[in-house]
Amino acid sequence: MSTYRERAPHPGLQRWVECCWSADYAAGVSGHAVLPDGCLDILYSRQEGVRVVGAMTEEQRFDFAAGARLAGVRFRPGMAGRFLKASPAEFTDVIVPLEEVWGRAGRELAGRLEEAPSPEEWLGVVTEQLPEPVALNPVQRAIEALTEAHGNLDLEWLAGQANLSPRQFRRRCLEESGLTPKHLGRVLRFRRACALAASGAPDWAAVAAETGYFDQAHLIRDFRGFTGRTPMSVLSNTQAAVAG
Repeated sequence: MSTYRERAPHPGLQRWVECCWSADYAAGVSGHAVLPDGCLDILYSRQEGVRVVGAMTEEQRFDFAAGARLAGVRFRPGMAGRFLKASPAEFTDVIVPLEEVWGRAGRELAGRLEEAPSPEEWLGVVTEQLPEPVALNPVQRAIEALTEAHGNLDLEWLAGQANLSPRQFRRRCLEESGLTPKHLGRVLRFRRACALAASGAPDWAAVAAETGYFDQAHLIRDFRGFTGRTPMSVLSNTQAAVAG
């Protein structure tokens, strides 16, 4: 059995942080699938310390020992750079100890977390260390708009909203989110499709239409591109993970 919980961040962080979460694995888990979502996480566990988990370009799988407990802060797409004091592009598809990013501050945070007894308190310790947010820059506002539209915005128009050429916006979006605008848009569309399908017995043609795919074949192509599996296989695996 495993238990996964999410809670809303402090109101002052809600524009930057999607959620705080914790997971408990009473039994060992092998090959747990994590789908790309455009987000970056700061993750803590007793076994592996504090780590930065970058945005993913495709599904990744993880093993968890029996009794493992984890807690994380999940940043919205494009919103982690200010808090990390580093470009999210450095962390795409990799997991890096926070100490390598923050140095002494990362070691001090790890020490405080060692003294905290529960995942809820771990999350409190981590969020206390986050610097005060500032106003979003034009690129972050554009990424925010793309996120709210679940990836369905014209990218040239979006670049114009950030007062940049498409080429400049591509570079700046990569710096802020770890993904190019086109790739981020595909991830957000895929994520929305997964969420809609998980809400009940899916009509995949309807899911494709509602999430902005040209047709069901294009939806299936994205699922295979991100996971190597069919939509039904991805959905079954996700439901099994939640049930477990």
